[in-house]
Amino acid sequence: MYTKAIYPISTVVRWTRRYLFFFVLLSLVPVILYEVVDWKWLHLPWLPIGLVGMALAFISGFKNNASYGRLWEARKIYGGIVNTSRLLATMVNDFITNEYAKEAKTDEEFFKIKKTIIMRHVAWMTALRHALRVKKNWETTVSNLSDKEHMKAIKVREYEHTLKEELAGYLSDEERDQILSKTNKQTACLNLQSSHFKQLKLNGYIDNFRHVEFKNIIGELLTLQGQAERIKNFPYPRQFATLNLFFVWIFIFLLPLGLMHEFDKIGYALLEHENVNVLHLFFAKNFVWLTIPFSIVISWIFMLMERVGDVSENPFEGMSNDIPITTISRAIEIDIREMIRDDKNEIPKAHPEYSNTQM
Repeated sequence: MYTKAIYPISTVVRWTRRYLFFFVLLSLVPVILYEVVDWKWLHLPWLPIGLVGMALAFISGFKNNASYGRLWEARKIYGGIVNTSRLLATMVNDFITNEYAKEAKTDEEFFKIKKTIIMRHVAWMTALRHALRVKKNWETTVSNLSDKEHMKAIKVREYEHTLKEELAGYLSDEERDQILSKTNKQTACLNLQSSHFKQLKLNGYIDNFRHVEFKNIIGELLTLQGQAERIKNFPYPRQFATLNLFFVWIFIFLLPLGLMHEFDKIGYALLEHENVNVLHLFFAKNFVWLTIPFSIVISWIFMLMERVGDVSENPFEGMSNDIPITTISRAIEIDIREMIRDDKNEIPKAHPEYSNTQM
């Protein structure tokens, strides 16, 4: 995730440059026809175009607010995963004992049990983030050329490594094959975890109360998983997204036709000035050409609002403003493995903050 104070203007312009090129053409052609070819009839009154712009601003604001809501909900979900994972690690440390055991185990044997549970939890996070990175037809990195190009500068781990590769070392071969054979692999991980807790209860290493608490943790993880899957699998309603895009383009096409006549009237007003000089005369004859830069800037602003809403709709794609689920998952792994006192040499390093390299 991009975490610096602001985006450089060069980055924003590069991201939207295809639109800027089109805006130049879209504003240049009407002005040439109006001023050079002398098609003075080629204009529209500004009032209805201004009303369209006001309505569009409200619609874009609604879309961006809804898109931000999806983004923020996704961040809260992963905040819940952080907290629940830490709680699981504390319970694994304190709840699994010889107190009611049929056959006592050594500290070393308990550590292996604890590490198995923690590593299986990391496998669950790994399977979940791979599921959240699966491309959907409505996502912008599938259809938008600018976003596809932007993604080339970002190294998303889930697109560079398969789930099978990433599960290596976290599960036994048998468990890994079993999980990979399922449709919903993250649910399969939790199912294995639940079965393990049941076996620990039957062997007396956790009592009934502790078993219930572990089951509650499984339930909370399933809830968080379901919430993340809901955002991933249910897009921002297409009717709202489509209408907003159509309205933006209608406004952009109409914009230069309304600005031309307004700037032309300002030019004529300069000619009526009492002390007309050469400078006044020059501006009066060429004021209509200011339509081009103003049209480009206004069009760019509205399209940029539309694009920001687009890329915020799907917070798990891997774009620079999405939730850094790979980085968060690695941070959780480090925390919970340290909590069970795993070997520091075996614990992986944290991922760097997003800087066009890692999500």
